[in-house]
Amino acid sequence: MSGRAHRSAADGSAPPVALYVHAPFCRSLCPYCDFVVYAGADAVGPRNRVAAYLAAVEQEIALRAEAAEAAFGESRPPLDSMYLGGGTPSMLPAEAVARLVERVRTGFGLAPDAEVTIEANPGADDRGDISGFAAAGVTRISIGAQSLLAPELRALGRRHRPADVAETVAAAREAGIGQVSLDLLYDVPGQTLASWAMTLDEVIALAPDHVSAYALTLDDPDAEGLTGPGGDHLPTPAGARRWRDRAHRRQDEDRAAGAYGLADGMLESAGFAWYELSNWARPGAESRHNLAYWRRLPYEAVGPGAHAFDGRRRRWNAAPLDGWLAALTPAGGLPHLPPGGEEVLDDATAVAEALILGLRTADGIAAADALTRLDVFGWANEYGLVEEVPHGRVRLTLRGRLLSNEVFSRLL
Repeated sequence: MSGRAHRSAADGSAPPVALYVHAPFCRSLCPYCDFVVYAGADAVGPRNRVAAYLAAVEQEIALRAEAAEAAFGESRPPLDSMYLGGGTPSMLPAEAVARLVERVRTGFGLAPDAEVTIEANPGADDRGDISGFAAAGVTRISIGAQSLLAPELRALGRRHRPADVAETVAAAREAGIGQVSLDLLYDVPGQTLASWAMTLDEVIALAPDHVSAYALTLDDPDAEGLTGPGGDHLPTPAGARRWRDRAHRRQDEDRAAGAYGLADGMLESAGFAWYELSNWARPGAESRHNLAYWRRLPYEAVGPGAHAFDGRRRRWNAAPLDGWLAALTPAGGLPHLPPGGEEVLDDATAVAEALILGLRTADGIAAADALTRLDVFGWANEYGLVEEVPHGRVRLTLRGRLLSNEVFSRLL
């Protein structure tokens, strides 16, 4: 390891083990979505900006790789995972995905058994060339099903049909993609526990390797100060804000808790083990990329609004596409890293963050670490929110998972 790499390690930073690539395009914007997304003419049609994005993101990969080499030397280990998220990255041409994988392999290195994930919407015009993605090196596909019931999909503003989900799973299996994951939402407008159980039954029948189930969250990035020229979110459109106001009035905390418990029980009975608050997997099918986040390992990220972490600093790119493109593909001058921001974590914040991220997982945290915060864990134990498990670990109970936000807020 070079002297420069030694100095960086002493600073608390470390080379990335994972890379997130944000592809910010969708055919239409779902009203609940808070991700950095550009839809409509930016994504499809004669004036789309996909080619401009691809040129810029390849440039950012090269610049970030150069920075990693300068900080950690050429002997840094190759990446264990690469994740193409969005947006709808499955809208990208397969040859573009192949080029991105190769740019990452050249710049950062990819382990021979690296996990390479692509997110896909299941509609026929959104799922893309799945066989081409497999040939490009994709080993895992995460399908945004959200629901397997047509009325709920309409309520969410989704464009696909329930049958499209099964067709996308079948296409991924036929292409030889090794792991298939389905994303679901609960506590959505019009949903009942009975309709949620129907979706879960359909999902289990499709036999995926991994299931993610998230409560519908209706945040306000504008009120939280996350938008603006340097922010990592885009302003919420007026129509989406009105939709969220209506949807929020139809949500119910008790029904959401019941939906989570139902998912946990049904998925466990079907052979899926809970391994993170919102994620269940068959043995060996846990998302290695997302586990890097929860284990607080360093990761790199490219694309508008993307977040990175080096072990001590959190960094983000600003969300506006124009500023991101202008930095990386300037009309004159040399390409440079895009605008954004960073936060250096102090020791107390880093310790609290490690406890919170550890408690999100089925592995939990070391019992010795829990003893350092008896004020919180004594209270949590009294109310049945935590339990001791083998190998000197402490983790959340099912009740604790349902009340995890309360536990986490006390740890901060």
